[in-house]
Amino acid sequence: MSEFFSFFNNSVLFWSLLSCLLAQLFKIVFNFFSTGEIRFGIIFETGGMPSSHSALITAATSGIGYELGFDSSIFALSVAIALIVMYDASGVRKSAGIQAAEINKLSKKLDSQSELLLKETLGHTKIEVLVGGLLGPLITLPGMFFLGSPLKIFNLIIN
Repeated sequence: MSEFFSFFNNSVLFWSLLSCLLAQLFKIVFNFFSTGEIRFGIIFETGGMPSSHSALITAATSGIGYELGFDSSIFALSVAIALIVMYDASGVRKSAGIQAAEINKLSKKLDSQSELLLKETLGHTKIEVLVGGLLGPLITLPGMFFLGSPLKIFNLIIN
């Protein structure tokens, strides 16, 4: 049973997941200001402002650095993975979305009855990745420093 509770004592995981969730919720706000409509379903979609993938990985990276030291080899590995994830979000996945849009156009042009519809919003612009990348540490580092792990927060609430 103590292994189960140690899971809830993982500050890095908790704050990283919270950063990802908040990034997804912020998509509703950014979408409202860009389109004028409130779409709650956008939190279940990929792409858009800000990048929740970037928020998640930079939150984990900054949390690892804070907890283990910014000079640790695990932090260095985490930075490398973060760079790959963010590059992929703004490069490979963005290109795949552009290709999907063109394939959808071709499909409709060749066969107006075609039901093929590939998902087009796969990746992010560089600014979406940058904002998500900044959001992660801005949530995680103060959270870990001032509040700590979920168990510590729970103890603060009940005591």
